[in-house]
Amino acid sequence: MMLGYLPVGFAFGVLARATGLSVAEVGLMSLLVYAGTSQFIAVGMIGSGMAAPAILSTTFLVNLRHLLMSTALVPSMRTNQAWQNGLLAYGITDETFAVNSALLRGRPAHAAYVSGIHIACQATWVVISIFGALIGQMAGQAEALGLDFALPAMFIGLLVPNLVGEDRRARLTAAVVAAAAAVLALILAPGNSWAIIAATLLAATVGAFVR
Repeated sequence: MMLGYLPVGFAFGVLARATGLSVAEVGLMSLLVYAGTSQFIAVGMIGSGMAAPAILSTTFLVNLRHLLMSTALVPSMRTNQAWQNGLLAYGITDETFAVNSALLRGRPAHAAYVSGIHIACQATWVVISIFGALIGQMAGQAEALGLDFALPAMFIGLLVPNLVGEDRRARLTAAVVAAAAAVLALILAPGNSWAIIAATLLAATVGAFVR
């Protein structure tokens, strides 16, 4: 997962620097926001000159999926104290959720174990995004290097291993439903931030029924 962050974080740093953000702003965004997809969206909106309320509301809607992910991890976190889970929640991303859910599968997890994953991943993300920002002007546009595909490529890499093994039928069904729902929502309502949330809810519901 940390290796997967390298091209994605680098691409973000390059894009953010090209948009006009300083190296310090790129580093702070990765440290304080720490949400890859939302950071890409925010940078694109900043580059388009959109107002702050629009940027905040859009990224908020996109990040609502974290409610579902954190809820799904509750069975493994019950043995931790509330303040520990509060800190651990900050490190939940699509990638750390995929790894935690695949490894834990509802089994109790010590806070130190989960925090080790989260800290290592965020440290990698912050460092590589700063590195991308530092050499962004030398690298040119991320699209020219093919870096715009880094994010979906990493998600594909996280998805494929979860389509085998126990409950693979439910997982495969959920994946197909999520993809179809997201594409359909974006076709019917281009640019609608609710597309990801709607696809997530529908896929989770279908997957639960199939399972």
